[in-house]
Amino acid sequence: MIARDALAQLPVRTALPALREALDGAGTAVLCAPPGTGKTTLVPLELAGLTGAGPRRRVLVAEPRRIAARAAARRMAWLLGEKVGEQVGFTVRGERRAGPRTAVEVVTTGVLLQRLQRDPELAGVDVVVLDECHERHLDADTCAAFLLDVRETLRPELRLVAASATTDALGWARLLGGSDGAAQVVEAAGVSHPVDVVWAPPERPVRPAHGLRVDPALLTHVAGVVRRALRERSGDVLCFLPGVGEIGRVAGELAGVDAEVLQVHGRAPAEVQDAVLAGGDGVRRVVLATSVAESSLTVPGVRVVVDSGLARVPRMDHARGLSALTTVRASRAAARQRAGRAGREAPGVVYRCWAEGEDARLPAFPEPEIKVADLTAFALQTACWGDPSASGLALLDPPPAGALAAAREVLTAIGAVDGDGRATPRGARMARMGVHPRLARALLDGAAEVGVKRAAEVVALLSEEPPRAYGDDLAAAWRTARRGGDGYAARWRQEARRLASVGAEPGVAPGVARGSGGGADSGGSAGSGAAVDARANAGAGAGANTGANAGASDDVVAGLVAALAFPERVARARGVGGYLMASGTGAELAGAGPGTGARAGDGSRLRDAGWLAVAVADRPVASVSARVRLAAVIDEETARAAARALYSSGEEVGWADGEVVARTVTRLGAIELSSRPLTAPNPELLRDAVVSGLRREGLGLLRWSLAAQALRQRMAFLHREVGVPWPDVSDAALLERAWDWLGIELGRARRRADLERIDAGQALNRLLPWATGDAARFDTLAPERIEVPSGSHIRVDYGGDQPVLAVKLQELFGWHESPRVADGRVPVLVHLLSPAGRPAAVTADLASFWRDGYRSVRAELRGRYPKHPWPEDPTTAEPTRHTSARLKRG
Repeated sequence: MIARDALAQLPVRTALPALREALDGAGTAVLCAPPGTGKTTLVPLELAGLTGAGPRRRVLVAEPRRIAARAAARRMAWLLGEKVGEQVGFTVRGERRAGPRTAVEVVTTGVLLQRLQRDPELAGVDVVVLDECHERHLDADTCAAFLLDVRETLRPELRLVAASATTDALGWARLLGGSDGAAQVVEAAGVSHPVDVVWAPPERPVRPAHGLRVDPALLTHVAGVVRRALRERSGDVLCFLPGVGEIGRVAGELAGVDAEVLQVHGRAPAEVQDAVLAGGDGVRRVVLATSVAESSLTVPGVRVVVDSGLARVPRMDHARGLSALTTVRASRAAARQRAGRAGREAPGVVYRCWAEGEDARLPAFPEPEIKVADLTAFALQTACWGDPSASGLALLDPPPAGALAAAREVLTAIGAVDGDGRATPRGARMARMGVHPRLARALLDGAAEVGVKRAAEVVALLSEEPPRAYGDDLAAAWRTARRGGDGYAARWRQEARRLASVGAEPGVAPGVARGSGGGADSGGSAGSGAAVDARANAGAGAGANTGANAGASDDVVAGLVAALAFPERVARARGVGGYLMASGTGAELAGAGPGTGARAGDGSRLRDAGWLAVAVADRPVASVSARVRLAAVIDEETARAAARALYSSGEEVGWADGEVVARTVTRLGAIELSSRPLTAPNPELLRDAVVSGLRREGLGLLRWSLAAQALRQRMAFLHREVGVPWPDVSDAALLERAWDWLGIELGRARRRADLERIDAGQALNRLLPWATGDAARFDTLAPERIEVPSGSHIRVDYGGDQPVLAVKLQELFGWHESPRVADGRVPVLVHLLSPAGRPAAVTADLASFWRDGYRSVRAELRGRYPKHPWPEDPTTAEPTRHTSARLKRG
């Protein structure tokens, strides 16, 4: 029986007429409804006609998380008085409860993507509701883009609703409206109960979160706030924390509280999640949850929310090739969503573990995943959709070009796309597997080596990182999961069975990357080329216990599959606990850093391994190296086979420790496998190595005499004042054109001492414009010396902003105008010196000095230098570099 009283109390009902009108008209709408108004439960039922209003339709509701999908389906089924799987059902990865009568089906966005790839028309579906679109998950944004494309090209009658409590409504309206203008924004007034805000910042400063690390002092403070809330308020407490590790730590801190402490997160068993959402039985509860509890579901009995203010989101470190979760400050939109959990059933309160003054500095909305996450899976989805560049897709934010290019490189290397970025048959099969393309590659190629069942089991471990208690050794974690009875082990077994099923489906042969844009070796499975070819010709029928290495040990299998998934992370040891990955990133075992002593790699076989296949790594605070969190021991042969696309062999001529080093080197990415001296290196490579050394160590390696420095200053002056054809002689320009002026000498140089013998001045002459004939005017335009009235030839200093002529005052008697250079364009700054050579005056206008300044200089200096002439009229006096007596003697 339909719970009509409960349906009638849902505030979103008032917005339903406007929503129906928008969908019947333009076919798209943006629904903004506060938490608790019924947008996730009543709206789909109404649109499907299951409450008795409107025609019957089939509605697909897309949720960002499995827990939300299951909870929404159960709530709607309860409202109809039915069991899940009848008129309301759900489908998440590995679990489906729906039947032929199902009119409303709740799916995750990942499941919706898979359906769109298999059936772009979504045959039989009338309405799609994208719930919680404000969270800006990559899958949700991709679904929206694909659905808009379907409406544009295949099914204009398909109705589309973007629904959220807090979102960029205008942005979504413009997106959904397309070329016809913005879609209608339908707002539902919330009648949720008031929620008081209590600001509860830590008493002492805590360190900001970085990577996966959260200051333990903050977690202790959060636990203290939970205890305070239990004392001050009634009702159950919902506490938001960034991840599973933080939930476990706070749960430990709450030992002994007079309440049942429950943990809700994406990894929690379904029965635990269901128990939390079903409500308590009179015992007060504290629910510690990740952001999965932010939206789409109500936790019964909650009157208090404690918000740590943190969230965990995916980030891609392109410089190191590491994709991992990182901890960030939650947005203001997320904080509103979290606070709303306290007012779903009655007035409530939210304790925010940060200062009120910090609130305005929080980001308004979560950063879209498309801007910061690994785009490999997205790139494969768009390639399978037929738009590899995603340029034709309607997206709120375009994918960053660099991240998309990096993703396409990965897909090309594993044979998923061709040289034009189009999906290959192999890539299309990978996209249907429901795992990251790297893991799909490992499943396909690993199945040919060790059998599909064992490959699937390892891939299942890699698709959801095992608990920390399982250790950092992948093979040992595999054995623990096999015999484990915890929630993770149950989920792992279920996922392994699913992957074994999809891995055994007929399709493109494992190991076939030839002709798919990846080159001869860019996606093949491990093993010899002949073996790969043989398996490629045999097809994809890798059974559960077949494969070239079907009898291999767990350790070998785990290492091989991990290396196939992450070939650029195969790593060779370099010191105790330290490794170099093929990507060029250094790596350390957890606990192997400075100050950790003998704890490095405690109890792990990884510590003494020569080679590792790194499956999970992150970057600790202020560290240039990655930290290995999960890896398997491998040998060099496995590393070479799995990462053969990174293998290279050739001549390397470079500059090291002050000399040219020439070798024949084989490498696996950045890992040097072997080298031997090169007896007859390529002359061009030799010269390039010397230039590299010069650029690294600077022009100071050359011999710069005073004459060479003066020549460079004169050339720089003409380049600055005249321009073409006088060359730029700055450090950067000279290093860029090193071959033009140092070519002969560089061809003979092999070490630092050879460069130190090169006369830089002689080499610089080659840059003068000889070809145009202008070089002949060099001494005229920028004379090295200027003859003054006394007959002396005085050197001009071009080292400053203006040429300087420093000369004794008496030598300029009779000279009426200051000298000029560069064809008269630039006056020379005259430094007038005393008979002792000390500065007496500076002028760029000699006539003005004789007229106005000479008299005071004469009065000051003639008593000090009485033996030198100090005429009253210097313009008519005889210039001299001698004393008055010497001048009289002639």
